[in-house]
Amino acid sequence: MATKKKSYDADDIQVLEGLEPVRMRPGMYIGGTDSHGYHHLLREILDNAVDEVINGHASTISVVLDEDYRGVSIEDNGRGIPVAKMKKFNKPAVEVILSTLHSGGKFGGDSYEVSGGLHGVGSSVVNALSEEMTVWIKRDGYEWTQDYARGKPATKLKKLSSTKQTGTKVHFRPDPSVFNMQIRFDAKKVKELLDAKAYLHPQVTIHYQDPRGNEEITFHHEGGLKEFLPRLVEESKVNLIHKDPFVLEKEEYPRTQLILAWTDGTAENVQSYANGVRTSDGGTHEAGLKQAVVKAVRSYMQAKGRNPKGITLSAEDIREGMIAVLSTYIKEPQFQGQTKGRLNNPEAQAMIENLVRPGLEQWLLNNGSIADGICDRVELAARAREASRVAATAVNRKGAVSHRLNLPGKLADCASTDPRESELFIVEGDSAGGSAKTGRDRKTQAILPLKGKVLNTMQASLAKVLENKEISNIVTAIGCGIGPKLDLEKLRYDKIFLLMDADSDGNHIATLLLTFFVKHMPDLVKEGHVYLSVPPLFRIDSSKETFWARDEQERDQIVAKLPKNAKYELSRFKGLGEMNAEDLKRTTLDKSKRRALRVRLDPDTDDTINALMGKDPAPRFQFIMERAKETKAEELDL
Repeated sequence: MATKKKSYDADDIQVLEGLEPVRMRPGMYIGGTDSHGYHHLLREILDNAVDEVINGHASTISVVLDEDYRGVSIEDNGRGIPVAKMKKFNKPAVEVILSTLHSGGKFGGDSYEVSGGLHGVGSSVVNALSEEMTVWIKRDGYEWTQDYARGKPATKLKKLSSTKQTGTKVHFRPDPSVFNMQIRFDAKKVKELLDAKAYLHPQVTIHYQDPRGNEEITFHHEGGLKEFLPRLVEESKVNLIHKDPFVLEKEEYPRTQLILAWTDGTAENVQSYANGVRTSDGGTHEAGLKQAVVKAVRSYMQAKGRNPKGITLSAEDIREGMIAVLSTYIKEPQFQGQTKGRLNNPEAQAMIENLVRPGLEQWLLNNGSIADGICDRVELAARAREASRVAATAVNRKGAVSHRLNLPGKLADCASTDPRESELFIVEGDSAGGSAKTGRDRKTQAILPLKGKVLNTMQASLAKVLENKEISNIVTAIGCGIGPKLDLEKLRYDKIFLLMDADSDGNHIATLLLTFFVKHMPDLVKEGHVYLSVPPLFRIDSSKETFWARDEQERDQIVAKLPKNAKYELSRFKGLGEMNAEDLKRTTLDKSKRRALRVRLDPDTDDTINALMGKDPAPRFQFIMERAKETKAEELDL
């Protein structure tokens, strides 16, 4: 057992000098020693190069990964880090900057009008956490170089050949004693970062090289954010509901760029930047944007008499489906933490709101058809939210008779009050629904018949989805809400079975339902609550035995195993409605005998559903043509 120390005196006080605090507590400076922290080092050096671009001193940046992806070189054609000796420290300025916390040219004066980093710890922290760093500087008519190791100079500053060029190049390799040996730079993440920087700064050209991947790319986007928005829309797998987005560009302080539009998606997607730094956690500038949007849209709707009756609009309704990129530059940015994930400047909220609101209001007034489409979108979002709320009120069916009145009329509910043992069968057609109701276990199995094919929800908004009666009944019966409001704690059935005919129409309906669940209730699938029932397509009676086959292949296998010359009777079901209640129970409802497949998601699920159920017919045509030769004529259900 450890002995407790009784005293606490001056000898117990530690003073960490130089860059020792960084090496002892790296998480305080870069957020952690995982892959995110590893890549943060690259962002720090890159931001220094971008600051030269922002302030008009550089136009090109070069980023070259080491062949093992453990190191990187970043070079700009800016002014170059000062190399003159600082009398106070008796050291070259570059050595002070790279080996001393809170040193640099961004604390005051005219060196930088705006900057992505005013903590003064960026490059010195990278140096402290690198096993080796080398800097090359072109300025004052010469090229200079100096080596470092774990934050300390390994060589003196050396003067190399003369040159008329200017700029800075930094090569560093993060220290494996700080970071896991398995961590490397992710080429994909690096390219995405550089591409985003090029969109934000149309004046810069960024050259990227990956010797290992034998790849060289130049990032330059003269159109800036106007080119950025279409990329975000494509990546989000949504569609714009209007052609021309709202664009705001202000060169005076605070220099601000904004591009904004509404989509048919349900998520709100805002990418914000402060002084060229991605603020992934938002901040006051993003809050100002959101307030401006809500107030501008409310003002327009009030002026045009567009406020919907019987429902109150929320801020979330107005911003549902909104996609935007906001970039602003302010003096003395106050970032939350060294990782700069959030902007905290209080004045930024009012500045951005006062800048965006009048511009957006005028844009709405000048573009009436677009504005009315946005208003329609907002009203649909509000009604969808209300419909989702009503659906969620049906959750507590167990124990409260009044709540049963909210359930769909066609639902034959089970008697159990325990959702863990309750099952819901979504059945194709009233006829099959009738057989299922007769053959089920009334204590634990509920039956919900569907009428015809449901809506293809791949491109539909949440409001449009809930307008569909069949899908609305499903949501109400399941009881846990839908979309962002989905709460699995309120799930009324642990297992949800899709019970469709074993033919092409049944497969199509099952696909439509799976599209709905994956698109609008993905957590149900991720947590393993959704199943596909596998009803038989054939019945084979031989002597006193009955066999069930789900397809032609299994039918042929069963027949082949019958005794030689044995007589048998073969029946093919046109649909579940032809099966009597006892047969349906034996093959698809009885827990000890039924066949069912649990639905799981894999990384390609979204792409597959988009290809098969999306608006573009080309992927479906390609899918069919690729598999046409594999399909036998007898397998076609014509």
